[in-house]
Amino acid sequence: MYDVAILSDFRYPGGTSASIAAEVHAQAEAALSTVLVHVPSPHQPRALPFSPRISDLIRDGVATLAREDEPVSARLLLIRQPRIFTQDPLTPPRVRADRTVMVINQPPGDAENPYRYYDFAAVKERVHRYFGGDVVWAPISQQVRDQVLEVAPDARLAGEDWHEIIDVAHWWRDRDSFVGDVPVIGRHGRADPVKWPRDAEQILAAYPETDDMRVRVLGGGEIAVKRLGRQPDNWDVVRFGAERPDEFLRTIDFFVYFHDLQWLEAFGRTILEAMASGVPVILGEHFRPSFSDAALYCTPEQAPRLVRELYADPDRYQEVVRRAREFAERRYGHQSHLTRLTALGIGSKISVPAPRREPGPVAKKHRVLMLSDNGAGMGHLSRLMAIGRRLPGDFEAVIATQSYAAPVAIREGFLTEYVPSRKVLDAGRPRWTRVLRERLAHLIDLHRPEIVAVDSVPHDGIVAAVEDHPGITWVWVRRAMWQRGVGDEWIAAGKVFDYVLEPGEFAAAADEGPTVAERATAHRVGPITFLDESELLDRETARRELGLDDRPAALLQLGAGNIDDIASPAVRAGTHLVDHGFQLVMAESAIATEPLRPLPGAKVVKLYPLSRYLRAFDLTVSAAGYNSYHEQIGFAVPTVFLPNRQTKLDDQVGRARFAATSGAALIVEDPSSDELERVLDQAVDPAVREKLIRRCRALAFEGGGGEAAAWLSGLTRRPQPEMRQEGPVRADV
Repeated sequence: MYDVAILSDFRYPGGTSASIAAEVHAQAEAALSTVLVHVPSPHQPRALPFSPRISDLIRDGVATLAREDEPVSARLLLIRQPRIFTQDPLTPPRVRADRTVMVINQPPGDAENPYRYYDFAAVKERVHRYFGGDVVWAPISQQVRDQVLEVAPDARLAGEDWHEIIDVAHWWRDRDSFVGDVPVIGRHGRADPVKWPRDAEQILAAYPETDDMRVRVLGGGEIAVKRLGRQPDNWDVVRFGAERPDEFLRTIDFFVYFHDLQWLEAFGRTILEAMASGVPVILGEHFRPSFSDAALYCTPEQAPRLVRELYADPDRYQEVVRRAREFAERRYGHQSHLTRLTALGIGSKISVPAPRREPGPVAKKHRVLMLSDNGAGMGHLSRLMAIGRRLPGDFEAVIATQSYAAPVAIREGFLTEYVPSRKVLDAGRPRWTRVLRERLAHLIDLHRPEIVAVDSVPHDGIVAAVEDHPGITWVWVRRAMWQRGVGDEWIAAGKVFDYVLEPGEFAAAADEGPTVAERATAHRVGPITFLDESELLDRETARRELGLDDRPAALLQLGAGNIDDIASPAVRAGTHLVDHGFQLVMAESAIATEPLRPLPGAKVVKLYPLSRYLRAFDLTVSAAGYNSYHEQIGFAVPTVFLPNRQTKLDDQVGRARFAATSGAALIVEDPSSDELERVLDQAVDPAVREKLIRRCRALAFEGGGGEAAAWLSGLTRRPQPEMRQEGPVRADV
């Protein structure tokens, strides 16, 4: 019985084999056994040998190769490359596994033909026939997920992408200086026409023919040369396989990658390799969902100017390198793979990590431990991540969350710890207090934070942890706008904290909750949103990535619940908007455990941060939770608020009423009545929406995320309070 079986065609020369090799090495470090099951793809030349990366695994004994006639048993079967099953294999695979995951590492097609490479339904039928109906289908990236859902809208896909991994320590090389007297830009990858822009002008825009820049290409350069009709004098074209990618990356200063706009890049492993090796990467905007802020984004025409700017500013260059390296380690390091294996029941068999060659000394960072409540959505976690991503470079945020959305924090590049909530543990109050107290003690001992920031009500276990660790600065990130007459016990318990940080509230003038009397003792900042407005996609790009056409588009986001009641306000709202000619997008919560049931013709998206795409929409129909409320008003998106009256503390009704009174939004207070349709009839009027936009702009507020991060980091340089506020009064739910 092997721990992991990997089934694939091991002759693929590029990213597929590199990805398999990386996962096998990570499994070996955790003392997990791996068997490789080779199934030839009908699309591969029969004479092609195994990839050298796979041959090395077998030669070095890191993995075992199963014989063609050998039955295989494993705890987990990973299948890579759907195109293997576009036909029935000549020899059916004989693999029995407790669990099976199909890693969809190639989309069914591209922008021109969504069925170009394989028929998803036919592949799915064969895979289920061979391995049973419980196969988990896991896209390798958001781009692949979107393309699969385009051809199979009812496909039940894994909630999280099966992302690539990389051993940063293996790829990293310290760089004392630039390669030469002029910037050297380059790229590497297998030779494939779709990996280059079709237009010769676009090629020369990104890889210019100029004396003040050199271009090096490993693999595929001959395709670009053919399209240009010549090889520019400043180009050095190296055939695929002539140099090892890690050695090649040492010979360039910048990794610049643009491809055929009609092609859908499944992930971009060569990009990750460049990041891990210490080379800044410059990409098209469509790669942002995979690489976040660790890459630089522009058009081919803008790339040379960006290269020259970074080459002239070594400090900025090193900051980009540092950010990319940390991102690669956190989001795509070996530990991320072992974590997902653990979630599938395949835990490490060693208690101490295997020795790893370190990439060199790293400057000591100030650590901030950020604890978020579970809540009904992602509000607590999003606020902390908004602050954490804006901390100064010598600070590092460690996220500890009770939310099911912990994987979201990991994808955003945070070192993340999961703290099971009282509900998950089904624990009584005394046990929950003990668990939370001990868990916080462990995290403090492990990460050695100087500051602990808590976006949660102060449960007894948190209060006890504060008292147990008086040498640490404790900050309560206490959102305002509580419901009137609710939460006095939490205010009393919160006296134990050293400081209170209050995220700003657009509706502060209408706040009637118990935090109002405590404002004088809190440090107040502007409303906190995860993104700044400058980070939003432009309308054209956002609509293209969401697959929207020229019709007006409405976004429906009413929280974490499933919309399956035909009489519900959500269904009525969506149906009414469709009747008015709107295309409808329904936002599925990042922590939803069941797929959202879409209305007929609606598109369901599960994106974080969804706010990046807000410019795509002409109208939103939304609950009035803190995050979505301030994003939609702050980014001037016409909105109809349907406040959630079931929240325990959050006064969504008061918040939504203030926006409506201010002229910044519309509100439906009784969605069970015909008020819903009447308000939507107003909202679909372009003149009404334009008026809402103008009013939001007139009432614009400064985002408080950066201000909160600067204040929080400044606490490490302040004298500690002589004593905390008297108390506490312990309380719990």
